[in-house]
Amino acid sequence: MDQRTYVMIKPDAVSRRITGRIVSRFEDAGLVIDRLEMAQLTREQAAANYAEHEGKPFYEGLVDYVTSGPVVRMVISGPDAVSVCRKLIGATNPKDAAPGTIRGDFGLILDANIIHGSDSAESAEREIGIFFGK
Repeated sequence: MDQRTYVMIKPDAVSRRITGRIVSRFEDAGLVIDRLEMAQLTREQAAANYAEHEGKPFYEGLVDYVTSGPVVRMVISGPDAVSVCRKLIGATNPKDAAPGTIRGDFGLILDANIIHGSDSAESAEREIGIFFGK
């Protein structure tokens, strides 16, 4: 069954000009890029996206980081898109991410881990709504 998910390429990857290489990983896996746009996130969008982390020590830095420059936000679909994207993305901390994953190949540090992917179908629909509307 096809599923939709939300993926955001973060400011460090955009500034390093590796966006195309990252997008191709999803296409090479057989997923479909339904929507793609470059945008500057507002603090409100970032806060809504990372609401579950509010109050944690890293929260303010995360919001500052994802609003520090343009991002590329995408709606991606395909069979089991959420889990397929999560596997392609790799572990949250790039030093723990396996080679061959996006974070394993391109990530430098945890605080700027180059990409965000929804962790469930429910999160994906919520995040797609935040960034693309209902």
